[in-house]
Amino acid sequence: MNPPKWLTVLFSLRMLIVLLMGFASGLPLLLTGSLLQAWMKESGLNLATIGLFSLVGLPYTLKFLWAPLCDGITPLSLGRRRGWLLIAQSGLVVALLWLSFSHAQQPLRMALAALMVAFFSASQDVVIDAYRREILSDEEQGLGASLAVNGYRVGMLLAGGGGLILADLTSFQEVYWIMAGMMALCLPLGFLIPEPPLLAGRPGTLREAVVEPFLEYFQRPNALWLLLFILLYKLGDVMASQLTTPFFLDLGFSKTEIGAIVKLFGFWATVAGGLMGGIWILRIGIHRSLWWFGILQGVSTAGFSILALLGHVTPALACAVALENFTSGLGTAAYTAFMASLTHRCFTATQYALLSGIMGIPRVFIAAPAGFFAQSTGWPVFFSLCVVAAVPGLVLLQWLDRRKSLTAWSSASV
Repeated sequence: MNPPKWLTVLFSLRMLIVLLMGFASGLPLLLTGSLLQAWMKESGLNLATIGLFSLVGLPYTLKFLWAPLCDGITPLSLGRRRGWLLIAQSGLVVALLWLSFSHAQQPLRMALAALMVAFFSASQDVVIDAYRREILSDEEQGLGASLAVNGYRVGMLLAGGGGLILADLTSFQEVYWIMAGMMALCLPLGFLIPEPPLLAGRPGTLREAVVEPFLEYFQRPNALWLLLFILLYKLGDVMASQLTTPFFLDLGFSKTEIGAIVKLFGFWATVAGGLMGGIWILRIGIHRSLWWFGILQGVSTAGFSILALLGHVTPALACAVALENFTSGLGTAAYTAFMASLTHRCFTATQYALLSGIMGIPRVFIAAPAGFFAQSTGWPVFFSLCVVAAVPGLVLLQWLDRRKSLTAWSSASV
């Protein structure tokens, strides 16, 4: 008896590579985020300066500006994807070492080092996203996206949670040495993975690599509406996630309860959601998954409104966190797979960088207004507004589906 198709795909070498690449992609993110903030706070920097450091994350949004280099130039004999991967990861190791020797009393130097870490991390993401698109078929993109996201989250957990634990045992400088060493362990990926085949019609010059991806993209039906959909699809989910820690503290939950239930229990709920989402996408397709998973995301956010009314009830916290993280994992798997399916295989690096950069806009810019709304309305109403914020994306999805735009895009991207 032959095993189910999803099981065969799940345990293939391609999926193992995707998982490992997801880990390499997730490891650097919090090294310029929460871990760096903890280092600066411990060093006595004021909150205004720490807040300004969030701007070092801009390369994750602007990466489409230099992504054409990854489509148009083959830098090393290893090949176009493997060569750029080796350059990005080597740059990350060097930048992390530079950051480790920075000092909070020289914030400009520290900011420049952190910016270089973010730049090489975003560049690595460009290559890894393009590689995943090119080695997986369209029907495998959902499962591939879920494994990539889960690997990403494990890398984030190691750098964020693991980094903070290590910082209690040693200095932050040594923590960054360890993280640079972990990043160096990822370097063999560039030598061991197979190089995707070069397709006819790929950019032959740098000018073609810069111009052709955008021309091809914006000549498709309803191109701007698709960009708006990508911006809106997880808006409510992102709004809710920005302020969950202050919310839980306001309800009287201890830091231990938050750490055990939200960070650890919630982490595994997200992993389970991402994995189940990838399997379901194989069965029902990307477009139906976007619709159903989007509805579930909105419903789960309403759980926080109920928790706000119940107050300090630990089982209710566990249920709300499990439901929200599980459905967020589902939605992220479909969302990521959908963006990959929209890219043309000749321009994967540039087009995916554009789409994922737009995806990151709410995460970068939503924190300030979210705090204002929560303070003005109170937690129950705020999370109800987050549910409402999920509606426009679903309405736009339905409208695009009726106009056959989703099918046209997917077929055009092959």
